[in-house]
Formats: sequence, structure tokens, C-alpha cells
Amino acid sequence: MDLLNYAFMQRALLAAVLVGITAPAVGIYLVQRRQALMGDGIGHVAMTGVGLGFLLSTSPVWMATLVSVLGAVLMELIRWYGRTRGDIALAMLFYGGMAGGVMFINLAPGGSNANLTSYLFGSLSTVSQSDVVAICLLAAFVVLVTLGLRRQLFAVSQDEEFARVTGLPVRALNLLTAVTAAVTVTVAMRVVGLLLVSALMVVPVAAAQQLSRSFAATFAIAVAIGVSVTIGGTITSYYQDVPPGATIVLLTIAAFIVLTALATPLARRRARALAASRPAGDPAECVIPASRGAGDEVGV
Repeated sequence: MDLLNYAFMQRALLAAVLVGITAPAVGIYLVQRRQALMGDGIGHVAMTGVGLGFLLSTSPVWMATLVSVLGAVLMELIRWYGRTRGDIALAMLFYGGMAGGVMFINLAPGGSNANLTSYLFGSLSTVSQSDVVAICLLAAFVVLVTLGLRRQLFAVSQDEEFARVTGLPVRALNLLTAVTAAVTVTVAMRVVGLLLVSALMVVPVAAAQQLSRSFAATFAIAVAIGVSVTIGGTITSYYQDVPPGATIVLLTIAAFIVLTALATPLARRRARALAASRPAGDPAECVIPASRGAGDEVGV
């Protein structure tokens, strides 16, 4: 393919692959914790880091990493101690992060809101060699955490009280999850953009759950979907001259719709086959749903 002849596309494709791996790898724990929108909040806070990077003439990626990690830790502290007014504090944190980013970048020499565009929505041509180095290092950290501590993180994501009883350091693991999510946001912002990264962390996981309920299979399928859509979106944006972030997110949503459409008849077919194989007169199995909404009843 002729796009591989260009150095900026080689960098963009490498960054896209790393984003496709890391975003769903963290997102699966956020989905289990009912914190699907956490990535969106961290993305707002990271804007202040980008603005500070321009203002201080340092790397926006590393500065955004520092600020988003601090923001993620603050979000966890608010979740623990700010139960009564926590939602207001989080709103101020998110909107303050956006406002801070716009303010700092306009105060920077030669800065303007146009400089934020590539970080908000992603840009292929602006992924520099230093960005690739930073993304590789940050992605390595995310992969080590999400795979190396997968059992502990899964236990905490499923049931904090049970994990605490078994002796796991629940608060430390919650903080580590938040920090890893913050790092993932900065990994993805050059390809997908800060405002769209949350979709890549959540939708591939939701799509994978249409095909599998086991953690390992869902993890693998979500990462496969993430890599496929980031590469596909990057290539499409090159040939069609469309925004990469929007293209990747739309492809991700399309994958979710397709897998949902395929999974529904397959589930019905398996249910009919199971019912047909059960001898006549046998009592039906008692099935307790994995999760119930408020007011639902468990039938036996």
C-alpha cells in the first residue's frame, strides 16, 4: 500500500494499533465498574495538560499524562469521600479542565484554539516521532497493568466488598485502574481525540459482550475489534480525507450493531436447541440474571 511509503502514516498506523489494544484493555474494567464515562471525564481534564504543554513549551502528551493522572486520582478521591456532593465536584473538575485547556493554549506564544483541534478529534499528520515514543512507553505500562493484574482488577471490578474480604488492596487497585485509564486517554488522544476516546474504551467491550460472557474471551474480542477499527479508520481517513477520530468511532459503533444483529438469532437458536435436547418433564433450569435493574424481580 502506498500509504506505508510516508513516514507520518507509518507513525499514525503504529499509534492506531497501540490505541486499539490499550483502550479496550482498560475499558473492560471500566464497564464492569459501571464507569463507562470515566474516560470522557479524564479527556476533559487532559485538555488542561495539553494547554499547559503549549504554554510551557514542553511535550503536550507528557503534560497531558501528568494532569490527567492527577485528575483521575482526584476523581477517585471524590468517589470515596464526596458522596453527597460528588457529582457537583466532578462536574466542576470536568468543565474546569476544558476551560483551563482553552485558556492556557490561548496564553501560549502563538497559541490559538486551532492548536487544540488535533488533540480534541485526532489528527494523522501531526503524530510526531516524539509522540510515538511517548505512546509506546505509555501503552507498554497499560498492557503490563491490564494483563499482569487482570485477576485482581477483575475481582475488584466485580465486587469490591468480596475483594476486600479476600485481602486485596481495593483502594490501591481502584487508584491504579483510574491512573491506567488516564494514561490510556493520553495514548489515544493523537489518533482518536480527547472527546471521542471514551467510545473506543467502551463500545468494543460492549460489542464483544454480544458474543461472549467470559472475561478472557470478551477481553480478546474487544481488543481485536479495537485494533481492527483503529487500523480501518486510519486507512479510511487517509484515502477519503475524513477525520480519523470520527471515522474510528463510527466504525466501532457499526461493529457493535453488526455483532448485535448476529448474536441475537444465534442466542435464540442455542436456546431452542437446549430446550429440544432437554427430556420431556424435566424442570426448567433456574437462571438468575447477572445484573438486574432497580425494581426487577428474580423469578425461580
